[in-house]
Amino acid sequence: MAELGVLETVPGETTGLVLSPAVSRADLLLAGSSAQELVDSIARWAGLRPGAESVQLWIGDRQGLRLFAAAGPAPLEADRQAALACAIAAELRADGQWICQPIGADSCAPAVLLLRGGELDVDAELAAQLAQLAVLLGQRLPAALELERLHEAVTQLAEAERLQRALFAIAELATSQRDMADVLAHLHTIVAGLMYARNFFIALLDRSHDTVEFPYLRDTLDESPPSPGTGYPLAALRGSLTAHVIATGETLMGPSESLVVQIGGVPSGFGPQSIDWLGVPLASAGEVLGAVVVQSYDERFRYSDKDRALLTFVAQHIATALQRRRAQLELEQRVAERTEELRLANAALRGEVEERQRGEQLQTALFRIAELGTTGGSPEDFYAALHRIIGRLLYAENFYIAMLDPVGEQLHFPYSVDQFDGVRPSRRLARGLTEYVLRTGRPLLADRAINRAMHDAGEIATQGARASVWLGVPLICDAGTVGVIAVQSYDERHTYTHRDQEILTFVSYHIANALDRKRAAERLREANTELERRVAERTEALYAANRDLHQQIAERERIERQLKHAASHDALTGLPNRAHLLQHLADALRRHQRQVEHRIAVLFLDLDRFKVINDSVGHLVGDELLKEAGARIAAVVGQRGMVARLGGDEFAVLVEPLVDDAAAIRLAERIIGALDVPIRVGGKELFTAASIGIAVARPHYARAEDLLRDADVALYRAKAQGRRRHELFDDTLRQQALHQLELEGNLRRGLTQAEFEPVFQPIVTLDGRRVSGYEALMRWRHPQLGLLTPADFLGIAEESGLAEAMDWQVYEQVLAQGARLVAEGGYLSINVGARHFRSASFVPDLLAMIQRHGFSPRHLRVEVTERTLLDDPEQARVQMVALRDAGIGIALDDFGTGYSSLSYLHQFPLDALKVDRSFVLALDAESRRNAQAVLRAICTLGLSLGMEVIAEGIETQEQLEILRSLGCTLGQGFLFSLPKPLAELL
Repeated sequence: MAELGVLETVPGETTGLVLSPAVSRADLLLAGSSAQELVDSIARWAGLRPGAESVQLWIGDRQGLRLFAAAGPAPLEADRQAALACAIAAELRADGQWICQPIGADSCAPAVLLLRGGELDVDAELAAQLAQLAVLLGQRLPAALELERLHEAVTQLAEAERLQRALFAIAELATSQRDMADVLAHLHTIVAGLMYARNFFIALLDRSHDTVEFPYLRDTLDESPPSPGTGYPLAALRGSLTAHVIATGETLMGPSESLVVQIGGVPSGFGPQSIDWLGVPLASAGEVLGAVVVQSYDERFRYSDKDRALLTFVAQHIATALQRRRAQLELEQRVAERTEELRLANAALRGEVEERQRGEQLQTALFRIAELGTTGGSPEDFYAALHRIIGRLLYAENFYIAMLDPVGEQLHFPYSVDQFDGVRPSRRLARGLTEYVLRTGRPLLADRAINRAMHDAGEIATQGARASVWLGVPLICDAGTVGVIAVQSYDERHTYTHRDQEILTFVSYHIANALDRKRAAERLREANTELERRVAERTEALYAANRDLHQQIAERERIERQLKHAASHDALTGLPNRAHLLQHLADALRRHQRQVEHRIAVLFLDLDRFKVINDSVGHLVGDELLKEAGARIAAVVGQRGMVARLGGDEFAVLVEPLVDDAAAIRLAERIIGALDVPIRVGGKELFTAASIGIAVARPHYARAEDLLRDADVALYRAKAQGRRRHELFDDTLRQQALHQLELEGNLRRGLTQAEFEPVFQPIVTLDGRRVSGYEALMRWRHPQLGLLTPADFLGIAEESGLAEAMDWQVYEQVLAQGARLVAEGGYLSINVGARHFRSASFVPDLLAMIQRHGFSPRHLRVEVTERTLLDDPEQARVQMVALRDAGIGIALDDFGTGYSSLSYLHQFPLDALKVDRSFVLALDAESRRNAQAVLRAICTLGLSLGMEVIAEGIETQEQLEILRSLGCTLGQGFLFSLPKPLAELL
């Protein structure tokens, strides 16, 4: 039976003892000084063989009850220890039968041995033995425990000191001047001093390229390790333990084969398998930088949780050290680069100061070249000015500039002055001196001896007259060598030196820059910025040049301000333009959305009859009229808003703030009144007026363009109501605009879905009602609204430019289906609008469609309106003659509704007249006599010219009888048949 004893040796701390089996001897011999030796002595005293039975010594302190020492064949595991500790603590807290025995005589450190009774009969002998045990334990156990604690503290301090030294060494490496390979080797030595690390490597992640590099690797078995400095794609390492640690930031420890199975990786292919593998991430500021790995191929060396915690802790400092080392290297590199830049800049500055002392003339020439690059003028003037400038620096009686074309195959000479070669034509690249400079990109100073030597060596071939001395330098821009500037002398009196070569080379850079500035204004701005910085750093000797350069910069800034003003204002009137207005309108609309009571309005207006004035008196007078109109509008508006010209004769006024809608209307009336006053321009007195659309901002407006658009819609309504008036945009106009927009969208969708189809209405003889032909009419089979007639959509189709495409879609179906209607004779009529006749390709396209469907042209008739003939009579006549030559008949539709000019009837090749239905409907009115007289005249005229006369819109028998009595022979209308699809007619 087991017994439980508890011993308290220090106030607030409890020492417990568990013995198994029961105590049977009283002569406990406590020897040695450690707790383990105490446990062995207890085992001997209890009659146990050391290692054969279980003897456990438990310590209870502020950290809880824990197993301090144990002896036996099966030491308890950590989880088993924790479970027993909880059980023992519960037993001590529970009520039960206990025997208490004081241990020792020190009242300041009372010690009590507690024995649990239970079913055990405790006699005096056992109590005495326990008392003796308590005395002995009270004498020896505190000293043994204190010694054990001291040994543990010394061990922990040694390990902490070793770890601290390692961290100090890592920190020292981060700031040392050693190269990275040496740093990583010392890191290996430091880690090896903390654990088994014979096989050790570091992997670093390059996130910019998504690669992994192994800058340091030591492995005793890996015969083909990764190469240091080589980046391996992270995707290629998927399935390896290292890639898993880097990707997940997790620590892995254990046999490599088990770990590979655990992560679902590749069993082989990433080096030899290790007995034990430990890898931890290198992380800094929450970002994984790589991994540090140690591994063992020896059964004697395995890694514990302590090693994992240690390596994880050390890895954090290694990551910090690597980051610090990398930052230090980058800083040193930047410092070195910056030092080199400063050295070069300093050397260049010293050279500029020295050159300034002997180059006043050269400086003047450079400024003149810079001015040429920013001024206008023709290329000839530019090159001639360059020639004069260079002539002041050296002998340049014979001077030319050669430019390479963009393709790089031709050599052009935009400027040439020479004693012998007065004209230098363009040529393909050859082997001349000019081409030599282009090829090499270096200046060349060649006298006759050098010229002869280069010719004999095959480097050049003579082009033109051979000079005594020739000097050429390349023109080099950002794109490379683009040309050559050359001077030459044909006599011995004038020669060139290397000093001349230096001057011309220096000047050529500025000439190239001038050319480059003409091609790229942005590059000029950057060059000027750099020039400003350099001028600011120059010595006092360059003050005059600096002052001139600042003047140029001030002039450029003034020009930039003018450009900004020009970009936001109209060049003619000086008023803000559309972009400027929209920007201010957007700001005002945002203020209105934040504060609803802050009201705004937009007035959109254009000048009535301006096109007539512009076409009659000319554009110059029209421009003056626009300027005067803009000035009058601005004078009326004053400080109450912004006036902008949108283009042409269109103006807009932003009114802010607006008191009420009536205020906007009153302002519009004043503007109309101001424009009613005659305008005198160019000795002429001109009259104009304005139509104005008004849109007041409401909470639903989200964009400035929407408010301007609604004002434009109101303007169109004002024009439709008779001009010289104003209209306020309201919900009715909004619904009309939305309906028009929706209808236009549906028309475009209908075109793509082929929803437009023909219906056919017979044309019959009035005497006998025999079918003479059919008129093809367009219908729209709307998916929601059903079959729609042209009156529902044709107006929007013509405004949006979709009518022609819809016509061609219907023509295609008419020609495909119509052959069945005219199989036994007759004809099909199609309606052709004015825009078709304005297109030169209409007749060829129609004939090609007819041929494609195998339809006979003699069975086709084209119906045109008088408006078509009025637009361009000559073009219409040419188109109609082409149709007649192809065998297609032509009918004049809606005759009587236009000008009804009799010249149409003999000028154009017409086969039929179609009387408009308005005359037929007039037969039912009270004034039918007038209608009958007109119809009789039309029928008589048409029949006398050999044309068919067809009456449209016959709906009653009475109309039929009257038309028959007037001499009309053909007609169509609901009396005979409604327009029907082909299937119903057949």
